[in-house]
Amino acid sequence: MAKGPEAFRTISEAAEEVGVAPHVLRFWETRFSVIRPMKRAGGRRFYRPQDVALLRTLRVLLHDQGRSIKDVQRLSRSEGVRALNDLATASVPVYGVESVSGDLAARPAVEPRDRPDEAGRRRLAAARDDLLAIKRRLDALLSG
Repeated sequence: MAKGPEAFRTISEAAEEVGVAPHVLRFWETRFSVIRPMKRAGGRRFYRPQDVALLRTLRVLLHDQGRSIKDVQRLSRSEGVRALNDLATASVPVYGVESVSGDLAARPAVEPRDRPDEAGRRRLAAARDDLLAIKRRLDALLSG
């Protein structure tokens, strides 16, 4: 009997769905803090549907698009998981191939990120400037 779409997956089931070996998923856990499967007594991992979707995204970025782990880590830290999904589902030139597209958009994915409008970008820039000014003041206080 097949599991339902909302059922948790063991590491071997998740690895099979994603198209990588189980040891690759364990390795990715050490490199990407956003991968957090549930662990039961004895350390057995169980992946939620959103975990499997994230793993698919990582496979596309790392294996299909040939991006480096450091590049994907940097993007994950600075832009978040949704940006990873946006990048994975975009049509991207890879190794002389015209584009990667097709079934990528059909895969279950992390929700697309809401992009801030112009006013939102101005508010974010103002908040960043305020934080930088506060940091300069703190640095001055601590150094002198």
